[in-house]
Amino acid sequence: MELMHQLEAALNSLSGYIIIILEFMGVFIITVSGIKGFYNYMRHSPETKRVLAKGLAVALEFKMGSEILRTVVVRQWEEMVTVAGIIVLRASLAFLIHWEIREEDYK
Repeated sequence: MELMHQLEAALNSLSGYIIIILEFMGVFIITVSGIKGFYNYMRHSPETKRVLAKGLAVALEFKMGSEILRTVVVRQWEEMVTVAGIIVLRASLAFLIHWEIREEDYK
């Protein structure tokens, strides 16, 4: 039984670090995409919207990965509902961004 508690503690600790890393990666990608998007905007590039949308879509995937991993450490139903709501919102945003990218590709 002690081994199970140790493994659970290790899983909680490791997943906490991975969640932080995934969140940081998402923020980093949003920042880089924003800078690229602003640069393209200043140059009046027709690729501005597509570059920014693709960056945001990738960043959302990382952030959704962190939320899914967060379900491993959730202990209460209220937390699970909150995490599920965040996942649904981020998935909806990702769907809309991918739709926007497809629309831009057809233009």
